[in-house]
Amino acid sequence: MLDSTTLDREADEAGMITEAVVASFSQTGDARLREVCEALTRHLHAAVRETGLTREELDTGIAFINAVGQATTSTHNEAILLADVFGLTTLACHNDEAWEGDEALLGPFWRMHSPLTPNGGSIIRSATPGRPLEVAGHIVDRAGQGIAGVEVDVWQASPCGLYENQDDTQSEMNLRGKFITDADGRFGFETVMPAGYPVPTHGPVGGLLAHQQRHPFRPAHIHFLAWKDGYRTLITQIFVQDDEHLTSDVVFGVSDKLVGTYARSDTDGEAAYRLERTFTMREGETHLPHPPIA
Repeated sequence: MLDSTTLDREADEAGMITEAVVASFSQTGDARLREVCEALTRHLHAAVRETGLTREELDTGIAFINAVGQATTSTHNEAILLADVFGLTTLACHNDEAWEGDEALLGPFWRMHSPLTPNGGSIIRSATPGRPLEVAGHIVDRAGQGIAGVEVDVWQASPCGLYENQDDTQSEMNLRGKFITDADGRFGFETVMPAGYPVPTHGPVGGLLAHQQRHPFRPAHIHFLAWKDGYRTLITQIFVQDDEHLTSDVVFGVSDKLVGTYARSDTDGEAAYRLERTFTMREGETHLPHPPIA
């Protein structure tokens, strides 16, 4: 049996390893990079000590990380999916100094070049059975004034729960579109009601969810990305108010401010829906995120 002196010495040696690694970053030219690397090192080393991680378990973890990279392609981003299911992406949104609850994670399915579509036009580009939905959006500044000329990118899963890049039966860019707000900051389009869906589970992240006995479902939503020079890019999602997974989103992306009202109306026995939503953009530096897929 190890005595307390031996345990203390081993703890000291473990701490020395951590400090030696942190010290090796001292010549890092980028101060922010150094800060992040130091924090990651301290927390990762603390987790190894806390859990008593073995070399064999570390090897398993490294193999998992390698598998995540190998599963990432031009049409599927397993690494973003991994960050999402650990809540890292949503946490990073909360860390933003300008976060007020109306921003959300980008997700792994945004594509850069959605087709420019006239206001009021349809983003249905191939046969997509579903309940009709009309979306009326309004982009305003902090004072509530409409912002003209904002580019608004929208994308959603089909009622079968798949984005078009996942589904060979859908046309290229189906249920995707880009709109320009009018002089009053308004835009709108026709589509179908989105459905909740499972995140991709064919890769290592899906295997991890199965081991954790977690369901893979996201509640139904539509993505919006709005940008214009002089304003902070707004990335958000608007969720359907009665979805069964609102309180158990696998990527922890739902907040009260992101739940919309998809209002139903019946005409001649046929159900149709309308979403009206105002989005606020804040002045600041403009940038677009790196697209997770081509």
